[in-house]
Amino acid sequence: MADQPLEGFASAQAPLEVPGQGGEMAETAAGAPPAAEPDDGIKGPFAVGRYAREFSGYLRRRPRLKLIGEVTGLGISRKSVYFELRDSQGAVPCAMWRTDWDRLDLPDGAVSDGTEVIVTGGPDFYAGSATASPRFSFRCTDLRPAGEGDLLAQLAELRRRLEGEGLFELQRRLPRPGLPRTIGIVTGRGSAAEADLLAGLERRGWRGAAVFAHPPVQDRHAAPQISRAVADLAGIAAVEVILIARGGGSLADLWAFCDENLCRTVALLRVPVISAVGHESDRTLLDDVAAVSCSTPTHATEEAVRVNVGDARARIRETGARLSRHGAGAAPDRARRLAGFARALGHHTEGQRRRLHQMIREIRASARRAIEDRTADSSRRALVLGRKRDAALHSGTSARRELGGRAASLRRHRDAAATERGAELDRLAQTLAALEPERVLERGYAIVESVGGGSGEDAGADVITTAERARREGRVRVRFSDDHVEADVRDRPEQGD
Repeated sequence: MADQPLEGFASAQAPLEVPGQGGEMAETAAGAPPAAEPDDGIKGPFAVGRYAREFSGYLRRRPRLKLIGEVTGLGISRKSVYFELRDSQGAVPCAMWRTDWDRLDLPDGAVSDGTEVIVTGGPDFYAGSATASPRFSFRCTDLRPAGEGDLLAQLAELRRRLEGEGLFELQRRLPRPGLPRTIGIVTGRGSAAEADLLAGLERRGWRGAAVFAHPPVQDRHAAPQISRAVADLAGIAAVEVILIARGGGSLADLWAFCDENLCRTVALLRVPVISAVGHESDRTLLDDVAAVSCSTPTHATEEAVRVNVGDARARIRETGARLSRHGAGAAPDRARRLAGFARALGHHTEGQRRRLHQMIREIRASARRAIEDRTADSSRRALVLGRKRDAALHSGTSARRELGGRAASLRRHRDAAATERGAELDRLAQTLAALEPERVLERGYAIVESVGGGSGEDAGADVITTAERARREGRVRVRFSDDHVEADVRDRPEQGD
């Protein structure tokens, strides 16, 4: 039996289940214990040493793969190298033979705690012995520091996500004082960046208060402590602007300043943050989120204190001295100018007075001439008007006499015309009376009319002038001078019929 594998390890070539994809490892990683199997059908018992060896062989036959994470607890012995590979979600103990480590020929300090690396290998289990403890590890056959290409890909994705959320604009909208009284400074204790900041503030002559925070600025624990330091400084009411500074380095060295939580914390602060991380060629995610991104600490002090206090003081002193000189010479100069103005005013007033008197004399003379001219003109006009009046009166008298003659002539013509028209009217009246039908009827004549169909004496009557029509009527009305009678027409036959 010793040469036969234990049941349960027969499918040793099955692929490794990845946590989070539905296997038993996913349940275990989630914190849920595996379900207890029923006792029915359980094999054994087996010797623990045999099981440990079988289990070790089973793990070593797992597919090889690559892991990425930060190195912690690095230890190097004569035969092996031990460390843990960690990220924000978990950790795996790793081991590597010293021969494989030396074969990598890494520079001194290339791998240390906090370095992000990519390892190649697979799970391994040391079965132990009666005096040695068993141990699980991820046996590494290759290791390399994570290249900037890997970090740049992560950084590009995070930058795209934060920009999409609008976090790059929040700090830039905050107002920044030109001469803050209190500045918060986040940098490494005793670092060159701190010295550069202090020297820059000194060169600008700033004499405000500086509040320092000295969190670590390079390892996997740096980002949370930097976030906490920035938040603490922003919580101080007097702090008007915050400087974050660090010297240059590789992207891995500056990776703490690309932390998502740090960037979100800075973006939501009420205080403007000025970033001065790395050199001119370095670009961290904090530079995108901060209100201002500076290439050097000196540039950061110029952005924080935008007024060069030393130059401003020198300009104020120079302006004050110039004002003093001008003030000292201004009074005598103004006195002389005022005296000159006074003399010039007297001369000018005297000249204006003489000119005014001359104008008054000219006005008076002109008025007299105008009055005399107007008086003479009025006399001439009165004479002309008198003549025109006399001519008008004479013309009116002549016209009145002429109109009287014309009126008398019109009256004579009127009387003659009236007499002549009256005689003519009398003649016409006599003629009309002679021709009136009533006068004819009085002489014995009669008028034959149709009987008609209307009411009244003459309604519908029509004069009949022919015998033919009288026969057609049959009945006629004969009107005399005093009355009328109706008669029937009877046609008497002619003789010989």
